[in-house]
Amino acid sequence: MKKLILVLIALVMLMMPLMASADETAYTDVDGCTLRHDFGEDFTGFRCLDSGDLCPFSDTNITLVDGTVASTTCGACCLLDTIYTITDWIFILVGALVIIMILLGGYNLITAAGEPDKITKGKNYVLWAAIGFVVALASKSIPALARAIIGA
Repeated sequence: MKKLILVLIALVMLMMPLMASADETAYTDVDGCTLRHDFGEDFTGFRCLDSGDLCPFSDTNITLVDGTVASTTCGACCLLDTIYTITDWIFILVGALVIIMILLGGYNLITAAGEPDKITKGKNYVLWAAIGFVVALASKSIPALARAIIGA
């Protein structure tokens, strides 16, 4: 079972660069990014647009919906938005793996019938699931570290 899970993880890791490079036009003529997260007004060094807005790299003065002109740093905003998106996906994937590992551990504990090896195996599944959950929670702190490094 462990070998099957490791093979599946290895295949997914090997296929990710191929899937990302499938559309070559995605890497040409990039003039901005569409923000997926709303960062609010709590940045100290710069201002980001609202979620769903196109943040162009070429112009630092953006006309807002109400007609006012604001200065924004789209490179930093797009970087933070990408970091938030990646950590969101890490949290979802690791959370799904945690649920699967807890179910496997519970199955091993229920079907152990007093066998010490199966009991130990079930406990280890649950232990590693708990460690995985801590890693998933830690991935949510990465954007805060990135904001501190950027100076936002």
